Amino acid sequence: MKMSKLFVQTLREFPADADVVSHKFLARAGYIRKLTSGCYNYLPLMWRVLKKIENIVREEMDAAGAQELLTPFVQPKELWEESGRWEVYGKELMRLRDRHDREMCLGPTAEEVITAIARDGLKSYKQLPCNLYQIQDKFRDEVRPRYGLLRGREFIMKDAYSFDLNEEGLDESYKVMAKAYENIFRRCGLETKMVQSDSGAIGGSVSHEFMVITTTDAGENDVFYCDGCDYSANSNHAISNLPEADTDGSKFGFNETKIIDTPQTHSIEELCEFLHIPSTIILKSLVYIVDKKPVIALIRADKEVEETKLMNVVGGIDIRIASAAEIEELMVEKGFNAARGFIGPKGMDGITIIADKTVKDLKNFVVGVNQEDKHMVGANLSDIPAIEEYYDIRLVQKDELCPQCGKPLKVTRGIEVGNIFKLGTKYSKPMNAVYLDQNGKAQPYVMGCYGIGISRTAAAAVERYHDDNGIMWPVQIAPYHVTIVPLNNKDELQMTTAKDMYIKLLNAGIEVVLDDRDDRPGVKFKDADLIGFPYRITVGKTIVDGNVELKTRATGEIDTIKPDEAVEKVIKLVKEAL
Repeated sequence: MKMSKLFVQTLREFPADADVVSHKFLARAGYIRKLTSGCYNYLPLMWRVLKKIENIVREEMDAAGAQELLTPFVQPKELWEESGRWEVYGKELMRLRDRHDREMCLGPTAEEVITAIARDGLKSYKQLPCNLYQIQDKFRDEVRPRYGLLRGREFIMKDAYSFDLNEEGLDESYKVMAKAYENIFRRCGLETKMVQSDSGAIGGSVSHEFMVITTTDAGENDVFYCDGCDYSANSNHAISNLPEADTDGSKFGFNETKIIDTPQTHSIEELCEFLHIPSTIILKSLVYIVDKKPVIALIRADKEVEETKLMNVVGGIDIRIASAAEIEELMVEKGFNAARGFIGPKGMDGITIIADKTVKDLKNFVVGVNQEDKHMVGANLSDIPAIEEYYDIRLVQKDELCPQCGKPLKVTRGIEVGNIFKLGTKYSKPMNAVYLDQNGKAQPYVMGCYGIGISRTAAAAVERYHDDNGIMWPVQIAPYHVTIVPLNNKDELQMTTAKDMYIKLLNAGIEVVLDDRDDRPGVKFKDADLIGFPYRITVGKTIVDGNVELKTRATGEIDTIKPDEAVEKVIKLVKEAL
């Protein structure tokens, strides 16, 4: 490809609405252009990257025994009603009506459609196991699309679905897909961690995410991991053991249960300072709104609630912390006069109360009593509403102890690029998707679900591999492998040498761009770094001595070598990477 013919317009500045590295560089380097909120045009450079990722995915999925198909982007309401998700999926499901007033949706995922296909086509145990996959556009009507391709509304996704006879078969399919995913991301040049995660709206009993570890702010979740063993988990699924702490208030003089004045102690810090106590002997009461209903979460005050865990315990699909106005309304309804900081569980009849496991060990603790400027000290579990069960709703923190080996946990930021779920019979049972076993008895398929964000993977690669000058693509998914930059288009020797190398690299199967533009060298160099070509061959004044410069984008290393040596080295490096 000649640079003068390549459809790419680089920008001098980052777009004003770009707030993460991948969005900034992909837009500025001419890979994407925003069409509307959360929806982007994939320009030729981006499309080459995406097709390379897709091809790697196809090769590994096919090698794992999966079969590719393609389903419609628009899905009928009836299938979603069969699974029970039409009403509960949430506002992210883009609903619409056609001209015949039939209700439809833009597919955010394809469990219902694929299950219906299997129901019609997999009739006998002899046809199982089976794995069907597709690479397709998806749409989720995110309330706040942001981060460019990392959290858009429309995106490209590979989704696969396995159908097995039983749980043992699902276990094997799950392992096969996990291995395929490891191969896919390795071939894309990305180091990933497979971490335990929450199943979310997809459902199922077991799920894992494949996270690209990044040091940028674009990481969506904290990933907790242990250097002493193989434990790793997303923040919404991570568990830990806690170091020993003071949880008995009697050590601080609270041997008697009584209500005391605690003026202007609206925060845990203010309460600790006023009472001269650690936060580990305070029972914190937090009011959340889950599916428009108030829920009170109880937890030791030095710890935080992990909202996804709480939502899963309650069984909701939408959660947020209550506003001051909503707390005031709740207090009035219950006949109390208190604001945030003085809330307690007593007297909250009819309100769902969820207690974290940290509450169980508290003795003679401090707790709010729904009275302004007052707290109860020396309280015990008998002084608050009876708690029948304790749950893990706690957000794990760095240096808490690994649940497997006891060593301190570490934390890093990660971007989800793939996920795998054990669905079991969540979809096959309600949709009556069954096969006949050896005895002629109908049995529901035992299913798994496996997704990879194609466009997210590209964006995650930019988050992971970049510097101040631009993108540093892994060779495997770069739009082109190398660019040849003659510094002076009017110099016949430079242009002849550049064109000769260009032809030789093309003939060797190397994807190469010849920068034949009549621009200043600085412009060409900046564009080469910004776009992220893995290798750059510069043909300049040194050609009179028979030399060119070969620069490796990832390391900045520059070799001064003969043109034929540069060609041979690029061919060798690219083929080794692929």
